[in-house]
Amino acid sequence: MAGRRSLGRRFGWLWSAYAVSTAGTWLAFDAFALIAVLVLHAGAAQVALLAAVGPAVGAVVSVPLGPWAEVRRKRPVMIATDLVRCAVLLSIPVAFALDRLSFGQLLLVSVAVAASDITFNAAAGAFLKDLVPPGDLLVANGRFEATNWTASMVGPPLGGAAIGLFGPVTSVVANAVSYLLSACGIGAIGGGEKPPVRSLSAAARPRAGDLLDGWRYILADPGLRPLFFHTVLFNALVLAASPPLLVLMVDDLRFAPWQYALAFSVPCTGGLLGSRLAPRLVARFGRHRVLFTAGVLRAGWPLGLAFVGPGAAGLALVMVVEFGLITCCAVFNPVFATYRLERTPSSRVTRTLAAWSATGKAALAAVTALWGLLAALTGPRAAIALAGTLVLTTPFLLPRRDRAADAR
Repeated sequence: MAGRRSLGRRFGWLWSAYAVSTAGTWLAFDAFALIAVLVLHAGAAQVALLAAVGPAVGAVVSVPLGPWAEVRRKRPVMIATDLVRCAVLLSIPVAFALDRLSFGQLLLVSVAVAASDITFNAAAGAFLKDLVPPGDLLVANGRFEATNWTASMVGPPLGGAAIGLFGPVTSVVANAVSYLLSACGIGAIGGGEKPPVRSLSAAARPRAGDLLDGWRYILADPGLRPLFFHTVLFNALVLAASPPLLVLMVDDLRFAPWQYALAFSVPCTGGLLGSRLAPRLVARFGRHRVLFTAGVLRAGWPLGLAFVGPGAAGLALVMVVEFGLITCCAVFNPVFATYRLERTPSSRVTRTLAAWSATGKAALAAVTALWGLLAALTGPRAAIALAGTLVLTTPFLLPRRDRAADAR
C-alpha cells in the first residue's frame, strides 16, 4: 500500500521528531491556563488574555523570522527553535520551584513558544519539500496528520492525569523534554541539505519589503488565495467556539470533566480514519475533487454543537458531530498541505508558510476574544450557533476549479 511504504531513513527521523514533539504538545494541552488558575488564581479575564495575547503577539514577532529562515539551511533553524521552546518552557517549573512564577512570565513564554512554532513549521515545510519526492508528499503529510490525531486522542487525558498526580507544571516539563528530543531527532537526520536560495551575506540585512513577501505571494496566486481565506476563517471560527462549548457542557449542562474530555478524545479516531483515506481518495477521484468535497463537508458539522442537550444523548451528539468534523478535516488537511507545498516555489516556501501561520494565529486570537465577549452577552449556545452558521459560508471561499495545471 502507498501509505505503508518506506520514505527512507531521513524521513523516519523527521517523522519521529514530529511525533515526540506533538505528543509533548498535546500532553501540555491547556497547561498554561491550568497553571494560571491553579497556581496564580487567575480569573476568567486573565485566562482569556493568556489564550489570546500569546499567539497574537507571537504571530507579530514571527513576521521577520520567515524571510530570515528562508535564506538559511532549514535543519539548524528547526533545531534552534526546538531548543528555544525547551528553554523557555523549562523556565516555568524553575520559577515555580523558586516561588517566583508570575502571570507576566506565562505571557512571555506563550509569545516565545508561538513565534517558535510558526518559524519551526515554516522551515519544516520547506525541508520536507526537499526531502521527499513530489509523488510522496501526500503520503508524508498523511502520516503527520495521523500522528497529530493520535496524540490529540491520548495526550490531554494523560496530561491531566499527570497534573493531578505530580503537580501543575508536570506536563510543561514533559513538553520541554519533547522539544529537546525533537532537536536530537532532527540532528540525527544527517545527510546533505540543499543550499538556501540566497547567500547568508545577503540575508544578514533583510529588506523591509521581504517581511510582506509571503502575503504578497499568497494573495497574488489564484490557487492559494481562496484556500488562504478559507482555512484561516474556518479554523478561527471552529476553535473560537470551543471555550463557549466548554462552558455550555461543564457549567450549564453539568457534564463532568471526564465526560467533556471523553467527548473530544474518542472522536479523534476519525482523524486516523481520514488521514488514511486521503491518499486513496485522491488516487481514485483526483486531488481537487477531494479537496473541495472535504472542505464542503467539514463545514456542515459545527452547527450541530449548538443543539447539545444534557445526559447521554447530548454526549453522543457531541461525539457524532466531532467525529464527522474531524474525519473530514483529516481528509482535507494533508491534501491541502501537499497542494500548498507543490504550488509554492522552493525559494518562497518558508516565508509563505510563516505568513500563513502567523495570519491564522492572529485571526484565531482575535476571533476567540470576540466570541468570549459574545458568549458573555448572549450565552454560550447562541455564540456556538453563530459560529456554526458562519462556518457554513466558508465553502464559498474554496477554489472552484483545479489549478494544478498552472502550478508553479
